[in-house]
Amino acid sequence: MGSIFEEALNAVLNYFGLGNKMTTKEAGTKAKTAETSKKASASSAKGAPLTEAELLKMSDKDYMSAAQLEFFRTKLQTLKEDILKHASETTEHLRENIVVPDPADRATIEEEHALELRTRDRERKLLKKVEQALARIESGDYGWCEETGEPIGVSRLIARPTANLSLEAQERRELRQKLFGE
Repeated sequence: MGSIFEEALNAVLNYFGLGNKMTTKEAGTKAKTAETSKKASASSAKGAPLTEAELLKMSDKDYMSAAQLEFFRTKLQTLKEDILKHASETTEHLRENIVVPDPADRATIEEEHALELRTRDRERKLLKKVEQALARIESGDYGWCEETGEPIGVSRLIARPTANLSLEAQERRELRQKLFGE
């Protein structure tokens, strides 16, 4: 099998549901992050939630600490609540039955409804990504690229909290789609 260290590491990985997806080096990095995360959670539990500025100032060794994960969990849950609120407002708005005798006004109202429905459809897709990101936080995979296993980066996650690929991996995927139409 391997050294005692590798066996212990594999046992820990299997316990957390990570299996053999990573190399020993990657697993060691995640284990260090988890350890740092526990330390950060103890200190952040005493204080107020992190701000974006504080998050950006944190060192690389604190990447995806408990405080950072809590920041992103809060941000994602707020986004989810906003999307659900907008969806209920749209439903109420579309149920309103406005009788307008002028065909041009009626057409304008119908076009506004169509635009609103397209917006809600995009938000529905975003809601699915938000829920997936929250699930990744719970599973411990949030902040790590799904293709390479490398850190996605705090600044990218602040800009796009639903990101599941590093910037480089996303660029490669977009290039493949452009070249091969995937």
